[in-house]
Amino acid sequence: MCLRMVYAQNIQDMIDDFAFLDDWEDRYMHVIEMGRALTVLSDEEHNAENKVNGCVSQVWVVTQASPAPTSLSYRGDSDAHIVKGLVAIVIEIFSGRTPQEIIKIDAKEIISRLGLSEHLSMQRANGLNAMITRIQHDAHTYTH
Repeated sequence: MCLRMVYAQNIQDMIDDFAFLDDWEDRYMHVIEMGRALTVLSDEEHNAENKVNGCVSQVWVVTQASPAPTSLSYRGDSDAHIVKGLVAIVIEIFSGRTPQEIIKIDAKEIISRLGLSEHLSMQRANGLNAMITRIQHDAHTYTH
């Protein structure tokens, strides 16, 4: 018997969307389309505080906290199309959740379920991990 992970509906929908795509090229184009749908950051938000270190491309992630009970939402941007799509995926995984939920999410498992892990270059995988680490680290600051 195979155990199936239970994900939030938006994450399961994303996994289902990617499962429908037959080959890497289709998934690649879907990632880029997701990036194009991101809300544009202002020039002021493209700053050192929002920049994600560890990414070869330029990546910025803005954290927004809602009132108690606190949930965190994210907006982001990149100067590279595929990376901008990866930013969109990470935002979809983490946005709208409590800091405690964010800390517990196994984003690498979700990325694997999307069928992206085996197709990312080492540099992009490292950048993706840097985004995940940054978001989960920031979530820790809201738990104290």
